[in-house]
Order: sequence, then structure tokens, then C-alpha cells
Amino acid sequence: MNSSEWHTSAKTRWEDNADHWHSKSVEMWTSGSRKAVIPFFHKFIENGQNVADLGCGDGYGSYLLYEKGYIVTGMDFSKNMVDIARKQERENLSFVQGDLRSLPFPDGQFDAVMAINSVEWTENPLHTLNEIERVVDKGGYICIGLLGPTAHPRENAYPRLYGEEAICNTMMPWELEKLAHNKGWKKIGEDWIYKKGVNPSLTDTLSNELRQALTFTTLFMFQK
Repeated sequence: MNSSEWHTSAKTRWEDNADHWHSKSVEMWTSGSRKAVIPFFHKFIENGQNVADLGCGDGYGSYLLYEKGYIVTGMDFSKNMVDIARKQERENLSFVQGDLRSLPFPDGQFDAVMAINSVEWTENPLHTLNEIERVVDKGGYICIGLLGPTAHPRENAYPRLYGEEAICNTMMPWELEKLAHNKGWKKIGEDWIYKKGVNPSLTDTLSNELRQALTFTTLFMFQK
């Protein structure tokens, strides 16, 4: 699959999934797999900062950032997602349709960026990271949540083993960390989200690498 086909197939997947995603979004962000994301972000980023939520889906995570006192721009490449998200718009909370491959923002516009489970849906993650870096101001922050080895959505990458089309890359958390290091980003925080049934206290003595191996999502905070 060439880059254009990958992009089109991934976009169609999320256009078709918008209503289903929206139906479970609040639960995910408040008590489910994404409940740790906003507290993690808020631990490092001061209120009042100009923030982009890249791959914002229906915008509920963006809304939670807004509630924390940030100036938030949510972006998603699914028109259906953005249409849902725009129903929440108000002063200091807005949404645009855009593409992680070519972000519709000028250089250095944001103090911080959040991208939760969105880098995985791009064919060329390094190019995506370069675009994210471009729109973050010098010394700014980049929060990325990357699907871990136990995450069910990774099944979208399985068809590649048959030489068929796939729309999810298989980048591991340690690979993202290495890419970030090679780009000169400083890792200032990390957290781990596990599937139900994993008691986090059982992982306290494990190294970061082994924790990453058990995760549904690994959260990173980098500084540019």
C-alpha cells in the first residue's frame, strides 16, 4: 500500500467509526483506558498554555484539557469526528480538520501538544514526529500515548503478515522512545496504562522496558 492509500483507508476507518467512538468516549476518558491521560499531562504543563490535541477524535479529551485551564485546539482527520467535536466549541476550545502528515499550523504555535493513540495510524511515524516537533515552540512539551503490545487495536496491523493492506503501524514504545532520543527530545515523564486484570502494584519492581511490554498504552512526556 502506498502512502496515499494508507491515508485514505485509515481516514475511512475513522469516518465510519465516529459514532461508535463517540458513544463510549466519555467512559474511556473518565473511568476507562484513558482516565490517566489528563492527570499525566497536567502534572507537567501549567494552566493557561496553548495546547494542541492531535488526533482528538470526538473532542472529549480536548474538552477535559479546556476544563483544566488550557487554551485548546483539537485536530482530527475525520470530518465526522470534527463535526461531533465542534458541538463543544467555546472560547479557548476550537476544532479543525487536519492531517498529522502535514499539520495546518505555523511553526512553534503551541506550548504543548498531546497525541494519544494517533501516531500509530500514520504510515511514517518519524515524519509525523517531525511535524509535531515543528508546531511546538522551543522548550515546549510533547505528550504521546502509544499503543502497547497488549492493545487490541493493534489487530489493524495483522493483515500485513499476509501481504495485505494494514492501517496501523507496529511501532513499540521503546522504539518511540529511541526515535525521540535521537531527535534530541528529553524524556521527562512516563506512565503505563494496563488492561483490566493487571494490578499495577505487581509491576512496581519492573524496569520501564518490562512495564512497556505489558501495557495497553505507554504515556510519554518529552520536552523539545
